[in-house]
Amino acid sequence: MKDIYDFDIATITRNEQSMSMYKDKVLLIVNVASECGFTPQYEGLEKLYKSYHDQGFEVLAFPCNQFGGQEPGAEKQILNFCRTKFDVTFPLFAKIDVNGKDTHPLYVYLKKKAPGILGTESIKWNFTKFLIDKKGNVITRYGSSTKPEELIPDIEKLLQQ
Repeated sequence: MKDIYDFDIATITRNEQSMSMYKDKVLLIVNVASECGFTPQYEGLEKLYKSYHDQGFEVLAFPCNQFGGQEPGAEKQILNFCRTKFDVTFPLFAKIDVNGKDTHPLYVYLKKKAPGILGTESIKWNFTKFLIDKKGNVITRYGSSTKPEELIPDIEKLLQQ
């Protein structure tokens, strides 16, 4: 894979789609979980999405059950939870692994392009965020504790480029 747009991903309803549909958009890719202490970040992610979507911004959420078993439900349950509890309207995708031998290829790519602290590639916890520019470049990785609203300056800068 030479760039982010070469990947195919499955939506939460198990429809295959190409990342190429997000060309020329600023992307925030997040591994999410419904039973995590950071789960309230869904609210902030939705606010970002609603505020900037019309300017070419997308939030892409990938449920993952690798951290404390905090995403145990099936996709239908996850979708229902996100819509009813947080009124999520941004795209949700099929549950994936972000670490280990079954790591989704998109996350292999993201981790290589934006390693974590001390160059480690592993995702440390739920709600790790990757910011991608309009050309598909992985700009940076944010840890779980970085709140969505803290990303506003970086998102606005990329939207203006």
